[in-house]
Amino acid sequence: MTDPKPLPHGNGKPPGSTSWRGSITRAGDEMQSYYGRPVIKEPVWKPQIPWYFFTGGLAGGSSVLAVVARLAGNKTLAKRAMYVGAAADLVNPILLISDLGRPERFLNMFRVFKVTSPMSVGSWILGISGAASSTGALLDATGRLRPLRRLAELISGVSGGPLAVYTATLVSDTAVPVWHEARKELPFLFGASAAASAGAAGVVLVPTAEAGPARRLAVGGALVENAVMLAMERRLGFLGEPYHEQEAGRYAKLAKACTLGGAALLAATGRKSRLGAVAGGAVVLAGEAALRWSVFKAGFQSARDPKYTVAPQRERARTRGTGSKSAL
Repeated sequence: MTDPKPLPHGNGKPPGSTSWRGSITRAGDEMQSYYGRPVIKEPVWKPQIPWYFFTGGLAGGSSVLAVVARLAGNKTLAKRAMYVGAAADLVNPILLISDLGRPERFLNMFRVFKVTSPMSVGSWILGISGAASSTGALLDATGRLRPLRRLAELISGVSGGPLAVYTATLVSDTAVPVWHEARKELPFLFGASAAASAGAAGVVLVPTAEAGPARRLAVGGALVENAVMLAMERRLGFLGEPYHEQEAGRYAKLAKACTLGGAALLAATGRKSRLGAVAGGAVVLAGEAALRWSVFKAGFQSARDPKYTVAPQRERARTRGTGSKSAL
Protein backbone atom coordinates (compact mmCIF):
# COMPACT_ATOMS: atom_id res chain seq x y z
CA MET A 1 0.00 0.00 0.00
CA THR A 2 1.50 3.29 -1.11
CA ASP A 3 1.59 6.36 1.03
CA PRO A 4 -0.95 9.04 0.18
CA LYS A 5 0.30 11.94 -1.84
CA PRO A 6 1.24 14.94 0.25
CA LEU A 7 -1.15 17.82 0.25
CA PRO A 8 -0.15 20.71 -2.01
CA HIS A 9 0.54 24.14 -0.61
CA GLY A 10 -2.61 25.51 -2.27
CA ASN A 11 -6.07 24.67 -1.02
CA GLY A 12 -5.14 21.21 0.29
CA LYS A 13 -6.92 19.28 -2.46
CA PRO A 14 -4.91 16.88 -4.68
CA PRO A 15 -5.05 17.96 -8.35
CA GLY A 16 -7.82 16.25 -10.29
CA SER A 17 -9.25 14.64 -7.17
CA THR A 18 -12.39 15.09 -5.12
CA SER A 19 -11.02 13.24 -2.10
CA TRP A 20 -9.17 14.65 0.86
CA ARG A 21 -6.21 13.13 2.70
CA GLY A 22 -5.96 15.23 5.80
CA SER A 23 -7.43 18.38 7.24
CA ILE A 24 -9.42 20.45 4.78
CA THR A 25 -8.11 23.58 6.47
CA ARG A 26 -4.41 22.76 6.64
CA ALA A 27 -1.85 22.77 3.87
CA GLY A 28 1.64 22.16 5.21
CA ASP A 29 2.17 24.57 8.11
CA GLU A 30 -0.29 27.17 6.82
CA MET A 31 -3.84 27.36 8.12
CA GLN A 32 -6.38 27.99 5.37
CA SER A 33 -10.12 27.91 4.87
CA TYR A 34 -12.33 25.30 3.23
CA TYR A 35 -11.46 25.19 -0.48
CA GLY A 36 -9.41 28.36 0.09
CA ARG A 37 -12.58 30.42 0.34
CA PRO A 38 -13.11 33.38 2.70
CA VAL A 39 -14.28 32.39 6.17
CA ILE A 40 -16.61 35.39 6.45
CA LYS A 41 -18.59 37.29 3.88
CA GLU A 42 -17.47 40.67 2.67
CA PRO A 43 -19.60 43.61 3.82
CA VAL A 44 -22.50 44.44 1.55
CA TRP A 45 -22.06 48.18 1.91
CA LYS A 46 -21.92 50.29 -1.23
CA PRO A 47 -19.51 53.16 -2.04
CA GLN A 48 -21.96 55.61 -0.43
CA ILE A 49 -20.90 54.37 3.02
CA PRO A 50 -17.30 55.71 3.10
CA TRP A 51 -18.68 59.04 1.97
CA TYR A 52 -21.17 58.79 4.83
CA PHE A 53 -18.26 58.13 7.19
CA PHE A 54 -16.71 61.36 5.92
CA THR A 55 -19.83 63.56 5.97
CA GLY A 56 -20.88 62.15 9.34
CA GLY A 57 -17.53 63.10 10.81
CA LEU A 58 -17.66 66.51 9.16
CA ALA A 59 -21.18 67.13 10.50
CA GLY A 60 -20.36 66.03 14.03
CA GLY A 61 -17.07 67.90 14.21
CA SER A 62 -18.56 71.08 12.76
CA SER A 63 -21.47 71.03 15.21
CA VAL A 64 -19.08 70.81 18.15
CA LEU A 65 -16.88 73.54 16.66
CA ALA A 66 -19.91 75.81 16.21
CA VAL A 67 -20.85 75.58 19.89
CA VAL A 68 -17.29 76.14 21.10
CA ALA A 69 -16.84 79.10 18.76
CA ARG A 70 -20.15 80.58 19.93
CA LEU A 71 -19.06 80.32 23.56
CA ALA A 72 -15.72 81.94 22.67
CA GLY A 73 -17.47 84.86 20.97
CA ASN A 74 -16.30 84.01 17.43
CA LYS A 75 -19.65 84.57 15.73
CA THR A 76 -18.40 84.21 12.16
CA LEU A 77 -16.79 80.85 12.77
CA ALA A 78 -19.77 79.67 14.82
CA LYS A 79 -22.26 80.60 12.10
CA ARG A 80 -20.38 79.03 9.22
CA ALA A 81 -19.45 75.89 11.15
CA MET A 82 -23.13 75.50 12.01
CA TYR A 83 -24.07 75.80 8.33
CA VAL A 84 -21.43 73.23 7.36
CA GLY A 85 -22.77 70.83 9.99
CA ALA A 86 -26.36 71.34 8.83
CA ALA A 87 -25.43 70.80 5.17
CA ALA A 88 -23.53 67.60 5.99
CA ASP A 89 -26.40 66.39 8.17
CA LEU A 90 -28.76 66.81 5.22
CA VAL A 91 -26.47 64.71 3.01
CA ASN A 92 -26.09 61.89 5.57
CA PRO A 93 -29.59 60.35 5.27
CA ILE A 94 -29.44 60.67 1.49
CA LEU A 95 -26.29 58.56 1.43
CA LEU A 96 -27.78 55.98 3.81
CA ILE A 97 -31.05 55.72 1.89
CA SER A 98 -29.09 55.33 -1.34
CA ASP A 99 -27.13 52.46 0.22
CA LEU A 100 -30.24 50.80 1.69
CA GLY A 101 -32.17 51.08 -1.57
CA ARG A 102 -35.54 52.12 -0.17
CA PRO A 103 -36.50 55.05 2.12
CA GLU A 104 -38.67 52.87 4.36
CA ARG A 105 -35.63 50.85 5.39
CA PHE A 106 -34.09 54.02 6.80
CA LEU A 107 -37.33 54.93 8.59
CA ASN A 108 -37.57 51.43 10.07
CA MET A 109 -34.39 52.13 12.02
CA PHE A 110 -36.40 54.51 14.23
CA ARG A 111 -39.06 51.99 15.19
CA VAL A 112 -37.13 50.92 18.30
CA PHE A 113 -34.20 52.15 20.37
CA LYS A 114 -31.82 49.36 21.32
CA VAL A 115 -28.91 50.51 23.42
CA THR A 116 -26.90 47.36 22.65
CA SER A 117 -27.10 47.95 18.88
CA PRO A 118 -24.64 50.48 17.38
CA MET A 119 -26.88 50.70 14.32
CA SER A 120 -29.95 51.60 16.40
CA VAL A 121 -28.09 54.08 18.61
CA GLY A 122 -26.35 55.61 15.61
CA SER A 123 -29.62 56.07 13.74
CA TRP A 124 -31.10 58.02 16.62
CA ILE A 125 -27.94 60.10 17.01
CA LEU A 126 -28.09 60.90 13.30
CA GLY A 127 -31.78 61.82 13.52
CA ILE A 128 -31.36 64.06 16.56
CA SER A 129 -28.24 65.76 15.24
CA GLY A 130 -29.74 66.34 11.81
CA ALA A 131 -32.99 67.78 13.18
CA ALA A 132 -31.16 70.06 15.64
CA SER A 133 -28.54 71.37 13.19
CA SER A 134 -31.11 71.99 10.46
CA THR A 135 -33.39 73.83 12.89
CA GLY A 136 -30.54 75.91 14.25
CA ALA A 137 -29.30 76.87 10.78
CA LEU A 138 -32.81 77.76 9.57
CA LEU A 139 -33.57 79.92 12.59
CA ASP A 140 -30.19 81.62 12.35
CA ALA A 141 -30.76 82.42 8.68
CA THR A 142 -34.22 83.87 9.36
CA GLY A 143 -33.23 85.64 12.58
CA ARG A 144 -36.23 84.26 14.49
CA LEU A 145 -36.78 82.48 17.80
CA ARG A 146 -33.30 83.08 19.15
CA PRO A 147 -33.82 81.01 22.35
CA LEU A 148 -34.96 78.02 20.29
CA ARG A 149 -32.02 78.48 17.93
CA ARG A 150 -29.58 78.41 20.83
CA LEU A 151 -31.22 75.27 22.20
CA ALA A 152 -31.06 73.59 18.79
CA GLU A 153 -27.42 74.58 18.41
CA LEU A 154 -26.61 73.18 21.85
CA ILE A 155 -28.36 69.87 21.10
CA SER A 156 -26.52 69.67 17.80
CA GLY A 157 -23.20 70.26 19.53
CA VAL A 158 -23.86 67.66 22.23
CA SER A 159 -24.91 65.04 19.69
CA GLY A 160 -22.10 66.00 17.31
CA GLY A 161 -19.42 64.19 19.30
CA PRO A 162 -21.18 60.80 19.23
CA LEU A 163 -22.09 61.35 15.57
CA ALA A 164 -18.42 61.83 14.71
CA VAL A 165 -17.31 58.50 16.22
CA TYR A 166 -20.31 56.15 16.23
CA THR A 167 -19.48 54.80 12.76
CA ALA A 168 -16.19 53.54 14.19
CA THR A 169 -18.15 51.57 16.80
CA LEU A 170 -20.47 50.36 14.06
CA VAL A 171 -17.71 48.82 11.94
CA SER A 172 -15.88 47.50 15.01
CA ASP A 173 -18.98 45.55 15.98
CA THR A 174 -18.69 43.38 12.86
CA ALA A 175 -16.68 40.20 12.29
CA VAL A 176 -14.40 41.91 9.78
CA PRO A 177 -10.92 41.28 11.24
CA VAL A 178 -9.17 44.58 10.51
CA TRP A 179 -12.16 46.51 11.91
CA HIS A 180 -12.99 44.36 14.91
CA GLU A 181 -9.41 43.97 16.10
CA ALA A 182 -8.91 47.76 15.83
CA ARG A 183 -11.94 48.54 18.01
CA LYS A 184 -9.77 50.32 20.60
CA GLU A 185 -8.23 52.79 18.15
CA LEU A 186 -10.90 53.36 15.50
CA PRO A 187 -13.09 55.72 17.61
CA PHE A 188 -10.04 57.91 18.31
CA LEU A 189 -9.03 57.75 14.65
CA PHE A 190 -12.49 58.78 13.46
CA GLY A 191 -12.76 61.45 16.16
CA ALA A 192 -9.44 63.04 15.20
CA SER A 193 -10.41 62.85 11.54
CA ALA A 194 -13.73 64.55 12.28
CA ALA A 195 -11.96 67.33 14.15
CA ALA A 196 -9.50 67.85 11.30
CA SER A 197 -12.35 67.88 8.75
CA ALA A 198 -14.35 70.45 10.70
CA GLY A 199 -11.29 72.64 11.20
CA ALA A 200 -10.32 72.43 7.55
CA ALA A 201 -13.82 73.37 6.40
CA GLY A 202 -13.77 76.30 8.80
CA VAL A 203 -10.43 77.50 7.45
CA VAL A 204 -11.76 77.39 3.89
CA LEU A 205 -14.96 79.32 4.68
CA VAL A 206 -13.89 81.80 7.34
CA PRO A 207 -11.65 84.88 6.85
CA THR A 208 -8.08 84.29 7.94
CA ALA A 209 -8.24 86.71 10.86
CA GLU A 210 -11.12 84.79 12.45
CA ALA A 211 -10.11 81.25 11.43
CA GLY A 212 -7.38 80.74 14.04
CA PRO A 213 -9.29 78.15 16.15
CA ALA A 214 -10.32 76.23 13.03
CA ARG A 215 -6.76 76.26 11.72
CA ARG A 216 -5.36 74.92 14.98
CA LEU A 217 -8.08 72.26 15.07
CA ALA A 218 -7.27 71.13 11.52
CA VAL A 219 -3.53 70.91 12.19
CA GLY A 220 -3.93 69.22 15.58
CA GLY A 221 -6.55 66.77 14.32
CA ALA A 222 -4.37 65.76 11.38
CA LEU A 223 -1.35 65.15 13.60
CA VAL A 224 -3.30 63.14 16.18
CA GLU A 225 -5.00 61.13 13.45
CA ASN A 226 -1.70 60.07 11.91
CA ALA A 227 -0.26 59.20 15.31
CA VAL A 228 -3.29 57.04 16.13
CA MET A 229 -3.11 55.36 12.72
CA LEU A 230 0.54 54.50 13.25
CA ALA A 231 -0.11 53.12 16.74
CA MET A 232 -3.06 51.09 15.46
CA GLU A 233 -1.05 49.51 12.65
CA ARG A 234 1.77 48.60 15.02
CA ARG A 235 -0.57 46.97 17.51
CA LEU A 236 -2.43 45.05 14.80
CA GLY A 237 0.80 43.58 13.45
CA PHE A 238 0.16 41.47 10.38
CA LEU A 239 -3.58 42.25 10.66
CA GLY A 240 -2.69 45.79 9.66
CA GLU A 241 -1.30 44.61 6.31
CA PRO A 242 -4.45 45.55 4.34
CA TYR A 243 -3.74 49.22 5.05
CA HIS A 244 -0.58 48.90 2.98
CA GLU A 245 -1.94 46.79 0.14
CA GLN A 246 -4.14 47.21 -2.95
CA GLU A 247 -6.79 49.97 -2.88
CA ALA A 248 -6.68 50.48 0.87
CA GLY A 249 -2.92 51.01 0.70
CA ARG A 250 -3.24 53.58 -2.06
CA TYR A 251 -5.90 55.49 -0.16
CA ALA A 252 -3.83 55.30 3.04
CA LYS A 253 -0.80 56.82 1.30
CA LEU A 254 -2.98 59.54 -0.19
CA ALA A 255 -4.55 60.25 3.20
CA LYS A 256 -1.18 60.55 4.91
CA ALA A 257 0.28 62.78 2.22
CA CYS A 258 -2.74 65.09 2.11
CA THR A 259 -3.38 65.39 5.85
CA LEU A 260 0.26 66.01 6.78
CA GLY A 261 0.94 68.13 3.70
CA GLY A 262 -2.20 70.20 4.21
CA ALA A 263 -1.45 70.63 7.91
CA ALA A 264 2.08 71.81 7.09
CA LEU A 265 0.72 74.29 4.55
CA LEU A 266 -1.78 75.65 7.07
CA ALA A 267 0.88 75.97 9.75
CA ALA A 268 3.28 77.75 7.39
CA THR A 269 0.99 80.06 5.42
CA GLY A 270 -2.54 79.77 6.78
CA ARG A 271 -2.13 82.61 9.24
CA LYS A 272 -1.12 85.24 6.66
CA SER A 273 -2.23 83.99 3.27
CA ARG A 274 -5.86 83.48 2.36
CA LEU A 275 -4.84 81.40 -0.64
CA GLY A 276 -2.59 79.23 1.51
CA ALA A 277 -5.38 78.75 4.05
CA VAL A 278 -7.91 77.71 1.41
CA ALA A 279 -5.44 75.40 -0.32
CA GLY A 280 -4.29 73.82 2.94
CA GLY A 281 -7.86 73.29 4.17
CA ALA A 282 -8.93 71.73 0.87
CA VAL A 283 -5.97 69.34 0.89
CA VAL A 284 -6.73 68.27 4.47
CA LEU A 285 -10.37 67.62 3.54
CA ALA A 286 -9.25 65.47 0.62
CA GLY A 287 -6.99 63.52 2.96
CA GLU A 288 -9.81 62.91 5.43
CA ALA A 289 -12.03 61.55 2.68
CA ALA A 290 -9.18 59.28 1.56
CA LEU A 291 -8.74 58.04 5.15
CA ARG A 292 -12.37 56.90 5.32
CA TRP A 293 -11.99 55.12 1.99
CA SER A 294 -8.82 53.42 3.23
CA VAL A 295 -10.59 52.07 6.33
CA PHE A 296 -13.53 50.98 4.19
CA LYS A 297 -11.42 49.13 1.61
CA ALA A 298 -9.17 47.55 4.24
CA GLY A 299 -12.23 45.90 5.77
CA PHE A 300 -13.22 44.33 2.47
CA GLN A 301 -9.68 43.13 1.81
CA SER A 302 -9.30 41.53 5.24
CA ALA A 303 -12.67 39.78 4.92
CA ARG A 304 -11.66 38.43 1.53
CA ASP A 305 -8.43 36.81 2.76
CA PRO A 306 -9.05 33.89 5.16
CA LYS A 307 -5.69 34.25 6.90
CA TYR A 308 -6.84 37.40 8.66
CA THR A 309 -9.74 35.48 10.17
CA VAL A 310 -8.12 32.10 10.88
CA ALA A 311 -4.82 33.29 12.37
CA PRO A 312 -6.36 35.44 15.15
CA GLN A 313 -8.74 32.58 16.02
CA ARG A 314 -5.80 30.18 16.36
CA GLU A 315 -3.91 32.70 18.49
CA ARG A 316 -6.89 33.19 20.81
CA ALA A 317 -7.33 29.42 21.09
CA ARG A 318 -3.63 28.99 21.86
CA THR A 319 -3.75 31.73 24.49
CA ARG A 320 -6.80 30.23 26.17
CA GLY A 321 -5.14 26.83 26.14
CA THR A 322 -1.99 28.25 27.73
CA GLY A 323 -4.05 30.04 30.34
CA SER A 324 -5.94 26.87 31.22
CA LYS A 325 -2.69 24.91 31.69
CA SER A 326 -1.25 27.69 33.86
CA ALA A 327 -4.35 27.61 36.06
CA LEU A 328 -3.84 23.88 36.58
